[in-house]
Amino acid sequence: MFAFKGQKPVAARLYHEKKTSGTNDSLHQGRRFSLTGKKENILRASILESRWMMSQITLRDVYAASGNAINVGASELHTGRVDNGRFRKQVNINGTEFWLSETDTCAKMSYSEMADIYNLGIQGDFNKTMDEFFSQAYSLDMLRIGFNGKSIADTTDPVTNKKGEDVNIGWHALAKEHANGKQIISKSLSLGESGDWDNIDLLANHLITDIIAEPFRDDPRLVVLIGAELAAHQRLRLFNAADLPANVSAAQMATSSIAGRFALIPPFMPGKRLAVTTLSNLHIYTQANTRLFRAEFDEDNCEYVHSYLRNEGYALGNPELYAAVDESAMTLLY
Repeated sequence: MFAFKGQKPVAARLYHEKKTSGTNDSLHQGRRFSLTGKKENILRASILESRWMMSQITLRDVYAASGNAINVGASELHTGRVDNGRFRKQVNINGTEFWLSETDTCAKMSYSEMADIYNLGIQGDFNKTMDEFFSQAYSLDMLRIGFNGKSIADTTDPVTNKKGEDVNIGWHALAKEHANGKQIISKSLSLGESGDWDNIDLLANHLITDIIAEPFRDDPRLVVLIGAELAAHQRLRLFNAADLPANVSAAQMATSSIAGRFALIPPFMPGKRLAVTTLSNLHIYTQANTRLFRAEFDEDNCEYVHSYLRNEGYALGNPELYAAVDESAMTLLY
């Protein structure tokens, strides 16, 4: 395994070079790939539709196996004037580096399990039901790894790393390595009336006004990503303080807005993590023409198999547009 501590570019580059050395190109001759063109777009559309959040983040096909993320449309001022000339503003490309690694998603079902499902009465919709399930499984794994990925292992261990920590380098890990970790609060802090911060609103506002880069602080697309444990803590605090019907109603709505920004609980994000960014700043890149999709009955093993093989990686469009409190730093006071 190549750990992701301090030498992120080296770790990812070593993995990439190891996997592509001795081949004519980066497509790993001998294991490739049948899903191209229109079928590739159909699979991508299926993944986009499987979870609403997938349609909000940036999914992009690229041809290179490594490079820099490109974030077009940053929230900086692009309007002005120049005496005796035309005003011009350079489009900044400030994204993190990315490295695409061979990624294999597979789910299988025994014939006996298939028979159980079939006998539940969905005979006519079996293929549709299975396709919907696998599309959701792909998209959820992409998010799971994006929020939790820390390293790239030659052979992953899903028992030890249940959230895909060793599958790829996710968004939070990329931000932790940017500019010596200045976008991430890693020093211990406590949250509660007697703590360092009274409530989540004040802490989220600190991320926006002090850590997010100044040109982006008023971007209307900024959202607060809140871990499930933090969200529960926020609701409990408000419910405990609610003594009037109006206050109860406010408490019920609390986690939809934090620090004046839309708040959401992403699937699989660590429970005590708090982050501010735009969803479009979260990038997942797939190398074009590297998708192999398989859905078939495996007679030898008496199984129905869905698998999706591709070269994939993660990036931040602009790391200055991501600020967070690391889950390891957070102590909740009740």
